[in-house]
Amino acid sequence: MPDRARVVVVGGGVIGTSVAYHLTKLGVTDVLLLEQGQLSSGTTWHAAGLVGQLRASESGTRLVQYSTELYRELEAETGLTAGYKQCGGVTLARTEDRMIQLRRTAANAAAFDLECDLLTPLQALQRYPVIRIDDLVGAIWLPADGKANPSDLTQALAKGARMRGARIMERTRVVGVRTVDGRVTGVSTDRGDVEAEIVVNCAGQWAKQVGSLAGVNVPLHSAEHFYVVTEPIVGVHPDMPILRDPDGYTYFKEEVGGLVIGGFEPEAKPWVSPDAIPYPFEFQLLEEDWDHFQILMDSALWRIPVLEETGLKKLYNGPESFTPDNQFILGEAPEVANFYVAAGFNSVGIASAGGAGRALAEWICNGSPTTDLTSVDVRRFAPFNGNTRWLHDRVSEVLGLHYEIPWPNREMTSARPFRRSPVHHLLDAAGANSGSRMGWERANFFAPAGVQPVIEYSWGKQNWLPYSAAEQVACRTAVAVFDQTSFSKYLLTGPDAETALQWLCTADVAVDVGRCVYTGMLDERGCYEADVTVTRTAADEFLIVSSAATTERDKDHITRNLPAGTQARLVDVTSSMAVFGVMGPRSRDLLGKLTDADLGDDAFPFGTSRRIGLGYSTVRATRITYVGELGWELYVPTEFAVGVYVDLMTAGADVGVMRGGYYAIESLRLEKGYRAFGRELTPNDTPVEAGLLFACKLDTDVDFLGRTALEKAVAAVEADGHRRRVVGFRVDAPEAMLWGGEVILRNGEVVGQVTSAAWAQTTGACVGLAYVRSDERANVDAAWIADGDYQVDVGGDRYPVTMSLKALYDPANTRIR
Repeated sequence: MPDRARVVVVGGGVIGTSVAYHLTKLGVTDVLLLEQGQLSSGTTWHAAGLVGQLRASESGTRLVQYSTELYRELEAETGLTAGYKQCGGVTLARTEDRMIQLRRTAANAAAFDLECDLLTPLQALQRYPVIRIDDLVGAIWLPADGKANPSDLTQALAKGARMRGARIMERTRVVGVRTVDGRVTGVSTDRGDVEAEIVVNCAGQWAKQVGSLAGVNVPLHSAEHFYVVTEPIVGVHPDMPILRDPDGYTYFKEEVGGLVIGGFEPEAKPWVSPDAIPYPFEFQLLEEDWDHFQILMDSALWRIPVLEETGLKKLYNGPESFTPDNQFILGEAPEVANFYVAAGFNSVGIASAGGAGRALAEWICNGSPTTDLTSVDVRRFAPFNGNTRWLHDRVSEVLGLHYEIPWPNREMTSARPFRRSPVHHLLDAAGANSGSRMGWERANFFAPAGVQPVIEYSWGKQNWLPYSAAEQVACRTAVAVFDQTSFSKYLLTGPDAETALQWLCTADVAVDVGRCVYTGMLDERGCYEADVTVTRTAADEFLIVSSAATTERDKDHITRNLPAGTQARLVDVTSSMAVFGVMGPRSRDLLGKLTDADLGDDAFPFGTSRRIGLGYSTVRATRITYVGELGWELYVPTEFAVGVYVDLMTAGADVGVMRGGYYAIESLRLEKGYRAFGRELTPNDTPVEAGLLFACKLDTDVDFLGRTALEKAVAAVEADGHRRRVVGFRVDAPEAMLWGGEVILRNGEVVGQVTSAAWAQTTGACVGLAYVRSDERANVDAAWIADGDYQVDVGGDRYPVTMSLKALYDPANTRIR
């Protein structure tokens, strides 16, 4: 055992060996990988090895595309095969809803430069001759899909790492993680201590245990995961594609002339607590459970009739770890500097290993991600997400999501309700349908009296649309009240608070007390890390307000990037304040019934924030809007929230007040072209492409994080024009329903994808935002937009759209005054 290494990787499965391999490939050769058993002996060895390239996002697809490229090349580099075979994949549809999903998949494949063909049931039979097709609507063919041998792949990656200097120690268990002043300094093992600058937790289903050794939250929980291997079948050969029958929860792949049959049953079977996983647990399986497997077996027998007369070699029941949202966990832990995590791969570890290993190695070497990893970033979870009982109940639902129809607005139903606003019970009594974000229960819409507030999922216009439309009308014509308590809220205090925020923020926040500023926060590449408002509440204090989902990410970004020696302290005050948005042309009338404060334009202009009396309470009122109407956000101490909300709804009865939900907010903000972090604003996007240079202090000499890179991006556009930018659009066919992710075509050619879309009642059609690009090096300006003929692909149907660089609703901003 060495007594030190620059990087210690904990876990010798396919993920840990991939991280070690890619670190050495980037020149970090002082790597020590520690495995408590033998390489691949945890959960890797019993993985099915499917490698499907097409994912829901472009960043996810690119990760797997890289994986396949790597797996093809490993043997030439290392002399060991990864067992990779590109055999293609067929995915079946039993219902029209599933077929719409597959048509959307095919359109996205075109946007990602992946080949994908729509198939008739007969064409599916030609690709996979042993299936029955009398119940099928159609299918798709993905020729780039493949399969790998998990153990062989792990050994090949390990050898590649060793060839460039990494050391691998098997049968070495990590029993402690050592830290000093919030920074990792090494690990303790059952064979001695090792000093380290960086520790990478790739411990698979043990990752939660290893994280807890360092005080790091890794929310995952194991579930039992099943597949069977059959005897040889006539007509099954090594070149058979992977078959997926998601309506029957099953997949099939060829193995030694027979089939591996596995799947993702709708209700999973969680295994033991993450803190009670036995040790040793090496190349082990769990007890057979044929009763639980029955739903998958029945579906397989239906799809492939010859299985009725085919023997089964073995039922495999191996545990696999799953996360609360079905996305894996990657990145540097916010609790401890230089402690990284790559775990919780939700049964897609083989497909993701190459790309995820490279992404994390680049993160380690560069100090930050080099691409958009928001959806898998460890900082999307808060400490409460690590509650074991909550994880146990959530995982029972998560596993089944793999093959459930991915409804665009599907809400989790397990382990809820979770976090609740002080007025949640009032919203619930008023007919709210609640969604969930960062654990918060938030009203999506309000159903009328006597109507159950449920979502009837479909790809078209859903049952709740009239209710949300009424809320939109109220906001545009009278006044709506929104419970936005889930906002992330922080105070930055101290004598250097202004200096710190000037460095962190794109906009000039050196403003008078009582002023609110909209601003971005960037990384060194000039790309978005946060999208916030900053309100100066005192000479040495600022209130920062951000989206609900980004609490941990924001706090980590701000604290890591405070200038050295700064006397400023960040405090999370999210739970101490409720937030009510009072929005609409009669919002001033409503508030005027409850306050003596002068709310007129001269006394209380846009961007003003001050404390006012409201009824019996004192609140902070900030004149701002995310819906494009006159309005205020009220920041209310939690203990006064119920009283303020009741006052608002009571006083508002005379001015047409309605409760509003987040579906209405989404529609209203898209009519105005307001951007959202995670969709229009990601770590791949700069203010140049996003059209938000007005929120950047480039006309001052004040430096800020990302300024140098942003200035280069501006200069490139000035020299060559825009190659890619955000554009608003309206669908010219009111019958079309968009949800986001659809493909935009210009003159019949794919030029981009919809980032956000919703039904807009004021416009009378779906509206949205999309990133569009020019492949012929033309400038994406107003003339280029005007010259094109645009369509949007909605589940295979194409509808004309009108594109605009200006807001579709009130481009002159007269309504917010």
